This record gives sequence, C-alpha cells and structure tokens, in this order.
Amino acid sequence: MKDFGMLADETTVQKTVEALGANEIEAIVVENGAAAKEKVLKLLPKGAEVMTMSSETLKKVGLTEVDTVKEKLKVIETGTEKSKLGAAPEWAIGSVHAVTEDGKVLIASNTGSQLPAYVYGSGHVIWVVGAQKIVKDLDEGMKRIYEYVLPLESERVKKAYGMEKSNVSKLLIFNKETQPGRITMVLVKEKVGF
Repeated sequence: MKDFGMLADETTVQKTVEALGANEIEAIVVENGAAAKEKVLKLLPKGAEVMTMSSETLKKVGLTEVDTVKEKLKVIETGTEKSKLGAAPEWAIGSVHAVTEDGKVLIASNTGSQLPAYVYGSGHVIWVVGAQKIVKDLDEGMKRIYEYVLPLESERVKKAYGMEKSNVSKLLIFNKETQPGRITMVLVKEKVGF
C-alpha cells in the first residue's frame, strides 16, 4: 500500500499547483504550518464573516480561532437558521482529503456540513492542505480516503465522542471551479492534518 502520509516531492507539488490553476483554484505554496496561518490571515479582510470548518489541519496550524460565525450559531435557536448560516458564510476555511496531480480535489464528510459552503454558498473558500494529500489520480484519491483518512478519523471520533467509527457518508469531487478567484488552496510543504 502507498504511504499516504508521505509528502509529495517538489516536482509533483509544482505540477499540481499548475493543474489546480488551470481548474480555477489558486494554489499558494508555503513552507510550514506557521506560514500557512500567516498567509490565510493576510487573505482575510478585516471584519470579514468567517467560518472555520471542522478540520484537524486547521487545528494543527492554529486557525480555529478566526471563526466569527460559530458565536452567532450559539445564539440561533432553530436548526434551519443554523443550517443557512453554516452553508453560506462569506468566507469558509477548511481542508480537503486528497488533491490529484491533474488538479482535482476530493472532500469526504460524514455529516456534509462543510460541503454547501465549499460547493456554492460561500463567496470565498480557503483550503489549507498538507502536501502529503497529493495523489496521482482520482482512483488513488479514493484509496487515500478509504484506506488512510477514514481509519484515522474513526480513531479520532472514538476518542473525542465515543463513536464506534466515522463514515464517508458524502463525497465531493471538484473537477473545476466555475467562479475564478473564489477558491484559494494554501499548500503546505509539511505534514499537517491527515
């Protein structure tokens, strides 16, 4: 089995950056998690409405505290209103589970809560992605999700919530973004998240 935790080499990173650009996803390469956090904070306008999606990557780089939406969600009483706000914050920050060398992006989710914002709802999306998530193609991306990410996520939810395991209940594949300038990927040349 391929080591899905191993960082991609420089040639593969650059090839992937170019392919993402051709698919209207701007990719910015940074050296480490600290540089990723700094870059994301520079991209956010002062006073912006920001929602950080649940992400081990964001925890690792220290970006969970920039969220301005979760405080609003605490005071909203109806599930429908919470869903609307969570589906369309002005800025959505999160991560992904695999990026193919030809510029496609795969995101697996149990609940799907982050997917509406990524797909359409948010005006701006920033993904922070460790270079270990680069894979050859969609087939390898699916293997990475089911053979590598899912077991690690199942272990995490068991410890955090006492759940038996997690699921890939929903799976999103970005082949191309239709709104130029909407999505930015901060690609980290360090292993962050899983």
